[in-house]
Amino acid sequence: MVPGALTSGAPPGTPVIEARGLVKAFGELRAVDGISFAVGRGECFGLLGPNGAGKTTTIRMIYGYSPRTAGELRVFGLDVARSRREVARRTGVCQQDNNLAPDLTVEENLLVFARYFDLPRRRARQRARELLEFIALDHRRGARVQALSGGLMRRLVIARALIHEPELLILDEPTTGLDPQSRHQVWQRLEDLRAQGITILLTTHYMDEAARLCDRLIIVDRGRILVEGRPDDLVRAHVGRHVIEVPDPDERARRYVERHGLDHEDLGHRLLVYCEDGERVFRDLAGGARRGCAMRMATLEDVFLRLTGRELRE
Repeated sequence: MVPGALTSGAPPGTPVIEARGLVKAFGELRAVDGISFAVGRGECFGLLGPNGAGKTTTIRMIYGYSPRTAGELRVFGLDVARSRREVARRTGVCQQDNNLAPDLTVEENLLVFARYFDLPRRRARQRARELLEFIALDHRRGARVQALSGGLMRRLVIARALIHEPELLILDEPTTGLDPQSRHQVWQRLEDLRAQGITILLTTHYMDEAARLCDRLIIVDRGRILVEGRPDDLVRAHVGRHVIEVPDPDERARRYVERHGLDHEDLGHRLLVYCEDGERVFRDLAGGARRGCAMRMATLEDVFLRLTGRELRE
């Protein structure tokens, strides 16, 4: 456990983050187009969407880096535009890039960052020791950052974001580019933080990551919210329980799904059938398929692709 993780914050019932009609425009382009959502205290809240959907723009407004164009935005009950310093003091930010100081040691990276928040030297050293133990890097405190693997660097970036004991932790794609073992190690640390009551705002392109970590989430596209809810609820509402994949479907398979009114996507080379109980449908389709079809459990990725499309984005 990280000492100091639970700190005084918004009163019970008051959202840690509250956005109403939030807009960010760059000339004629509305990168964020009137979104509204709230994040409760102690919640892990996901912000999902394809590239260019407005995720990073939204979180930059939340921690005060980018001013909003219109709408309301409050963090800890404070107007971000008027109370930027106070919001920053109570917020930890883990950006996409590993912007650690390469010439400093692991511990020095934490101590230097602590100065930005005016932590007394003794307290900063204590926090650094606690956090290095928390992320299992205490044995590497004297190592140069350049000697760390990508996974260790990401854990150190998260530790740095926690040095000043924030109430809100913002994570922008924290595990991008990591191998499976490193991803799972980061997930475990984030689950520990959530269990301690820290509020987490997470953006990610990994749907399994969002399904595992997030209490609730929104999916945004082209600056607007498509859906909001708990991961499991979204899967059941928009896909169902099972997905049956039919490769190279023939006309018999297409007629079958049409005749039975089954929810499906016809991708040409592949037919995806969405069912609440797919056992009978799977047997019927598998019996006449030219190639073997497969049935699997529906996932959040199915929801994401159905809502945002499958075409490549710039």
